[in-house]
Amino acid sequence: MSRACELTGKAVLTGNNVSHANNKTRRRFLPNLCHVTLQSEALNQNVRLRVSANALRSVEHRGGLDAFLVKAKDNELSQRARLLKRQVEKKLAEQQAA
Repeated sequence: MSRACELTGKAVLTGNNVSHANNKTRRRFLPNLCHVTLQSEALNQNVRLRVSANALRSVEHRGGLDAFLVKAKDNELSQRARLLKRQVEKKLAEQQAA
């Protein structure tokens, strides 16, 4: 399991620890990932994802998981999230046609 957010694609960054004596050693900046259960209104089911705390704020800001997925770019999403996005779009299209 990679250390990357399934919704925003936020992943590990690298950099340096710099001491007072200006010694540099490599380090990793890890994203703040949480296991979260989000509810999809279109699919009427709960979805368990591993997302960053920042992504949770974005999901709330956009009005829920379905709205976030519809607006998100496919290359940022994980494979599971892309599958979920296609299911949501299909279900919303069915609701629009009815």
